[in-house]
Amino acid sequence: MKQQLTDREQKVLWATIEQYILTAEPVGSKALVSGYDFDISPATIRNVMNMLDRSGLLFQPHTSSGRVPSDSGYRVYVDELIDPASELTYSRHQFLASKSDRLGKSSLDGVMRDVAQILATLSGCIAVITAPNMQTMRIRHLQLVMVDDCKVMAIAVSDTYHTASVTMDLPSETKPEVLEGELNILNNFLNEHLRDKNWSELNSGLQWDDLDRQFQQYAVLLQQSLQQLMRLCDRTALGQMFISGLTELLRQPEFSNLRQVQNIVQLLEADRASLMALIIDQPTPSANSVSIRIGSEISIEPIQNCTFISSTYLCDDKPVGTVGVLGPTRLGYTRAIASVQAAALHLTDAISKW
Repeated sequence: MKQQLTDREQKVLWATIEQYILTAEPVGSKALVSGYDFDISPATIRNVMNMLDRSGLLFQPHTSSGRVPSDSGYRVYVDELIDPASELTYSRHQFLASKSDRLGKSSLDGVMRDVAQILATLSGCIAVITAPNMQTMRIRHLQLVMVDDCKVMAIAVSDTYHTASVTMDLPSETKPEVLEGELNILNNFLNEHLRDKNWSELNSGLQWDDLDRQFQQYAVLLQQSLQQLMRLCDRTALGQMFISGLTELLRQPEFSNLRQVQNIVQLLEADRASLMALIIDQPTPSANSVSIRIGSEISIEPIQNCTFISSTYLCDDKPVGTVGVLGPTRLGYTRAIASVQAAALHLTDAISKW
């Protein structure tokens, strides 16, 4: 249920959360009077904080302490009290200025690793980027290459320059001296029928009868190889991630507790399936939209003291992968949200220019 707050209540809530993010210490009325532009007395501020406490937006960790935000308080702060767009230009500049000379010169994996490192530094959180889902990619090129007298490698390249390859053994009676010419004809056949089709169509829609009789001997081997390429694509789509920034997170006081650190490391190293479930468990995305899950809104119990912010990057206006940051609920939301948006836009641009 949406909280209906007065302007004064909104300002006190905003200032309390800003101060708590800055200091990691419970916030009292004196800190707000001295650090923020209030034209009301400390007693009035205390009354407002009491009301916000009763509303479930703030709480006291101890009876004699100041207040800290609840998950609900952070939700109101994120939805109503900040404007991440004010940081977006700065964040985009950081990505363009950092290693931008590698764009188009490195592998796509290399660009993703760079973006994950920059995102972790900008946000002070763990950055997580999923590789493009190759089942949504289109086939840019197929190539059969002779690697031995009776061995051929089949290489498929997507429109995002992701590659997959398998090796197939040809019959022992294959004549190497004629194989190279035959491979050129087979390459033309494969690209004519498969270029620009979805990766999931890699082993369908081929008219094998169109091949001359002398090439029919390769049909079964090619079908098997294309099926293997599709399975490789499935594995890439289900789990490849680029992660950076654990040291950034460990600087936060919330993670001075060894158990909290173990929970994070367990998730990143041994429970990738849960992390992937967290990433894909979001509403249908629109361009540059951001999903923010705070504390108890996260389904994974060991990290319900964290916030996960994510967005998608696009290829041909279709979402193909996710960019996200994982940090404590007490994080700089304006910068973190803008950084995630900037990273998603940067990857979208990178893929379009490849």
